[in-house]
Amino acid sequence: MPRHPLAPLLGSSFIVLLLALPAAAWELDPERSSVAATIVQLAPEGPIPRQHEVRRLSGTAEADGTLRLPLRLAQSDVVERLGPLPPWLSGFTERPLATLTTRFPPERLEALSLGESLVEVLELSVASGNATRNEPLAVRFTRESPDRIRVTNAERVALDGQALMADPTLRSILLLLGYEQIGDEVPVSLDAVLVRQ
Repeated sequence: MPRHPLAPLLGSSFIVLLLALPAAAWELDPERSSVAATIVQLAPEGPIPRQHEVRRLSGTAEADGTLRLPLRLAQSDVVERLGPLPPWLSGFTERPLATLTTRFPPERLEALSLGESLVEVLELSVASGNATRNEPLAVRFTRESPDRIRVTNAERVALDGQALMADPTLRSILLLLGYEQIGDEVPVSLDAVLVRQ
């Protein structure tokens, strides 16, 4: 599925929720945690789906299960696809484009048996620019080992393509990638791993 550089902001939300589950004893494994997004470019020759990805998701849950996850342009595949960025944008690569915040009862994760899964609807807060939006996200937690839990979205998730284009920062990035018009939906998928510290 296409991976989108903005997926961090969109799909990034999912990842943030997943990370927030465990208390301070859990953290995301950056090498195995990412969010993928599919952007459909509306071109004269017809719709063209393209994949983008936000990698190296990282974050540690606080003792009460609260997790804050800043998403940066440098974590996406945008820089790789574009090469050197123009001076006016190069300073933004390490600056958070959005910050995800969520909370999950750590004890629910601790109670999972090996091979067992748990689906929880987490409340996700996404702050980008001067706007903050809250949305529910159904996440599946599966214990793969005593010290590892895989987190994925439990149902189909799609971001509002028009809302993405309405955000000045995201629109600038999309235009740099050649997206003048995109589809109404941007499907995103989360695949992250929580490990015990």
